[in-house]
Formats: sequence, structure tokens, C-alpha cells
Amino acid sequence: MPQTLSHPITTRWPAKNPSMLQFYSFPTPNGVKVSVALEEMGLEYEPHLVTLADADVKSEAFLSLNPNNKIPAIIDPNGPDGAQIELFESGAILIYLAEKSGQFLSADPKTKYETIQWLMFQMGGVGPMFGQLGFFHKFAGAAMEDKTARDRYANEAKRLLSVVESRLDGREWMMGEYSIADMALAPWLNGLDFYGAHDITGFADLTNVPAYIERFYARPAVQRAKNIPARPA
Repeated sequence: MPQTLSHPITTRWPAKNPSMLQFYSFPTPNGVKVSVALEEMGLEYEPHLVTLADADVKSEAFLSLNPNNKIPAIIDPNGPDGAQIELFESGAILIYLAEKSGQFLSADPKTKYETIQWLMFQMGGVGPMFGQLGFFHKFAGAAMEDKTARDRYANEAKRLLSVVESRLDGREWMMGEYSIADMALAPWLNGLDFYGAHDITGFADLTNVPAYIERFYARPAVQRAKNIPARPA
């Protein structure tokens, strides 16, 4: 019996092709990172829509794969040495897929770890800070009269944007060549528009970052990936 059939998550999200990599996600920036990687790398996979509602991400089935109840997560029945591997955390998944496919992460140790450095910059800085800005600027936190929290995250987002703006001087991509660092970073930079946060982060004053986002979303694989798994109609 194929291994993915024995995993508890398949009781809620059954695998049509259990010999294929299974991708459990929703098209937020964190989810799109991985769908972009899968499309760019040409890996065969089966997507499963996991909404952000508690009924999905806090279900026993999903928690059996990711106890941290966050998308995305994967099961690869053809993992290292042919054994099944189950992974959550988008950054870890990107590194795994890059090494599995031999693409978008240099084999040269220096370049490899510099790429992972910028991936971690997104994971530890851009993602959490932009997410908090979204909460305090657009979502529930926006109703708070005290704007101290919103301003704190707006200023930090502005600082992080300046780091990216400087890094992109003379470069098309964060490492010069397109890599998993770009797959992680660009969807989050694009998310500022969704949050309506361009004005409070000084986005209009930037040159390199807007052009970078435009380049990224012009890629055919990104166009395919940006709504995988497809949002509900």
C-alpha cells in the first residue's frame, strides 16, 4: 500500500495519486512560496486546499501533519533514500524541494548558505513583521485607538524594505540568479498591497522593490502558482 494512504491527514484530504508528492496549503504568501517552487521545479504533486478556518487548520487530520496548525505542509512518498518524508514550515520545505530537484539552490557552499541567509531573512523578519502590520493596519487590530503597535510594525516593515531595496541594487534577484530566496520573499513583498500598507511603509519611494515584484509575477510558473490550491469560488 502506498505510504501516503496510511497517514491520518488522508482521512480528510484523500490522495487521488498517493505515489505523488502531496501539498496541503492555501494561497497566502507562505503557501504561494511552495506552490511557486513546485511549479518552477517541474515536480509532480497533488494540491489539497486547506482553508485558514479552525475547522481545517485545527482539525485532528491537519494537526497530524503539522502540530503547529499552519499551512503549508507536504508529504513526499519518495523522500530521502526512497522513504516517505513529512514536512511543515515553508522555509524547510523550500530547502528540501531545492535539494530534491537540484534547482534554485547552488551546490557551491558559500552561495548556498548566502541563499539560505536571505531565506531566513524572510522567515524571521519580513514574514512575521509584515503579518503583524497587516493585523494592526487592516484586520482586527485596526480598530484599536492606540496606533503604537501599528506604527511599530509599519516602521519595521519600512526598514526591512530598505534592506531589500539596497540588496537589489545592480541585481535582478536577491542572489543575482533566481533562487528559493526570491520564491520566499517576493510573495510577502507583494502582500503589502493586499494589506493596503504602501503609503505607511513608503513603498512609493522605492525603485528596485516594485520592479522586482513585477519581474517575479511575470514568470509563467508564478502566474500558475499564485492560486494553487485554487481558492473557493
